[in-house]
Amino acid sequence: MTAPQHWLIKSEPTVYSFADLQRDGGTVWDGVRNNQAALYLKAMKVGDECFFYHSQKDLAVVGIAKVSKEAFLDPSDPAGRFVAVEVAPVKPLKQPVTLAQMKAEPKLADMVMFRLFRLSVTPITDDQWKIILGISDT
Repeated sequence: MTAPQHWLIKSEPTVYSFADLQRDGGTVWDGVRNNQAALYLKAMKVGDECFFYHSQKDLAVVGIAKVSKEAFLDPSDPAGRFVAVEVAPVKPLKQPVTLAQMKAEPKLADMVMFRLFRLSVTPITDDQWKIILGISDT
């Protein structure tokens, strides 16, 4: 069995927040209509861990989720071209890690999120995962 991969998933907290995910116990991560983001969704495996990032308002990683169901046809896509996954909450971060904090850390300079900022799903390396968790713990 391979080690879980890490991802960053984004949602506007006014649309669906980490607190909503915790309340619901899980959700279908659907509505992704970018081809590159869809490829990332297809690469997700059950047990992969995801940073939950609040976009638009908070601009911070606020929690950890995990993939609970691998890619399937997105029920919100009438054309049947795109996929969705299911995610479940793991825990909130001790302290949110803001976009400004991540950008200020030189070891995070090559994050895919910084190059493809509009994507709602991006991969995170093991090192980036550990650094962001470290920032949250301080």
